[in-house]
Amino acid sequence: MGLCSVVESVGEEVNAEDFKQGDIVIPTFVSECQECENCLSGKSNLCLKYPLTFSGLMLDGTSRMSTVKGQKMLYHLFSCSTWSEYMVVNVNFLVKLHNWGAHGTTTPPLSHASFLSCGFSTGFGAPWKEAKIERGSTVAVIGLGAVGLGAVEGARMQGAARIIGVDKNEMKREKGIAFGMTDFINPENHQSQHDDQDHNKSVSELIKDSTDGMGVDYCFECTGVASFINEALVATKMGKGTAVVVGTSGSPTVQIDFLSLMSGRTLKGSMFGGLKAKTDLPILINKCMNKEMQLDELLTHEVPLIDINQALELLKQPGCVKVLIKI
Repeated sequence: MGLCSVVESVGEEVNAEDFKQGDIVIPTFVSECQECENCLSGKSNLCLKYPLTFSGLMLDGTSRMSTVKGQKMLYHLFSCSTWSEYMVVNVNFLVKLHNWGAHGTTTPPLSHASFLSCGFSTGFGAPWKEAKIERGSTVAVIGLGAVGLGAVEGARMQGAARIIGVDKNEMKREKGIAFGMTDFINPENHQSQHDDQDHNKSVSELIKDSTDGMGVDYCFECTGVASFINEALVATKMGKGTAVVVGTSGSPTVQIDFLSLMSGRTLKGSMFGGLKAKTDLPILINKCMNKEMQLDELLTHEVPLIDINQALELLKQPGCVKVLIKI
């Protein structure tokens, strides 16, 4: 989920030159101190000075949110808690929307900015910053939600020769093409007519069938379905293929085909698509302002906060990609 917010107030130790009341900001769940070993390495976007936390607490081990009259402590999801009307955020997890764009005089639409705080940007960063794919590469993207479509767009901008999108939702074919997809695989269109499910081809087999049995140079798993992580690995080329895990899974462990891994393939995890908040998000916003990315294609529905239950139902519809919740 992405968010774009307005600063209501700042703490005493916040530098007024950095943030002030009324600033429009994008909360991020990764920081960038530009000083620690990881930030300077060029190999990681996971800052060590202001690390990503999974505890639901702020970096000092406290929570700044509670129910009415402080009766029960609430947790900060990924440092942001973007489902609330008001939130307390460490300044190191914010990016201010300056006047960017071709002429430096305008800011992006807030709906587009919210898409760039997570989701689409995560997918976009994976082929650009995490995998650093080469021009002419063959790419497969498993799952064509907002994250997957971002991966398609990122692969296109990096010069991929073929971009194979995989999704069981037939309506994602049109969306994928809009972002640069060259081939579409709907696994449900390839199911066996036999009752025996063993006759159904796996996702990796379908990808290999479309690449003369070779597999792809890079495969991006964007669904969060644990079993597809192995499918992504097996779908890549022997000896040099790379599978990047982008989708978040609720499963603590996954099963990996040992021979596929030992045959020279690489399995790589990715957080926020390898993007650095301060360095890379301004580049994405510039691309948005200069109409280099098709963010209009993402927004399919808008609802006010009071109708958030309707938004959850909309997500189940085949034609839904992103729901903008107006808070």
